[in-house]
Amino acid sequence: MGLPLVNFAVQYIEHKFRMSYDRSMTTKVEKETPGTAVERALGILEAVAARSAGMSNADLSRRLEIPKSSASYILRALEKHGYVRRDDGGKYRLGMKVLSLSRNALTGLDVREVALPVMRELVNRSHLTVHLAILDGDEAVYIEKVDSPGFIKMDTWVGKRMEIHTTAVGKALAAFEPEEKIQRIVRDRGLRRVTPKSITSVQRFAKELDRVREAGYGIDDEENSLGVRCLGAPIFNEDDRVEAAIGMSATLSQVPKDAVPRYVEMVKDAARKVSVQLGWRGKR
Repeated sequence: MGLPLVNFAVQYIEHKFRMSYDRSMTTKVEKETPGTAVERALGILEAVAARSAGMSNADLSRRLEIPKSSASYILRALEKHGYVRRDDGGKYRLGMKVLSLSRNALTGLDVREVALPVMRELVNRSHLTVHLAILDGDEAVYIEKVDSPGFIKMDTWVGKRMEIHTTAVGKALAAFEPEEKIQRIVRDRGLRRVTPKSITSVQRFAKELDRVREAGYGIDDEENSLGVRCLGAPIFNEDDRVEAAIGMSATLSQVPKDAVPRYVEMVKDAARKVSVQLGWRGKR
């Protein structure tokens, strides 16, 4: 469904970085192929993206097991093109160029355009943070977010990638995928324990997906982040296939256990509205 965010950014960055490499790498002492440099550049971007506090040249050198001189050269090239920026403390963070690439890729996703007004309406009703996610490869990825109006903000962002077994939207997406695909994901990735409450049993995860299919929503009770409760519902397209999932995230105090049913109906109603606008005829 459209261009995956990461693939879009990778292809563009690879092209630009190869051009930069060909022009300026001839004076570098260490012998590297352009392909090696590109792989290291992408590794640096992924490492920086995963660390919200940023990473120094030394941090990246140790993390990726590359010479500091190589990391420094690549960081300078990425900084020059706007893919990373260096803060006052000398640590590197993602630059605005990566965000602009993601936004350009997202403009081709019809579900985002349809869902955004419904997401805003859901935020107004619930006063909670609302996300839109798709299944990209083996992970759930946020492709849109509308923050809650209150002081409590979720530490999430567009482009964030998550496990399917620990998140409400991940479960909502996975429950309606072919069984063999989910089995492959579980086999290849395993069921990682993100918090003490994460599902790590294959049998328990299978039962959870059965429950999601029956109830029409997924729930994450501190399985991905302690103190956080999330609800997610699948969005279907005209072919009765899951196109995306809409989710609500909150602290336990915002959505206590006895209030869960009320919020479940809100998120399911929002998912139905988006599904109908995508041509879904209520076959399920």
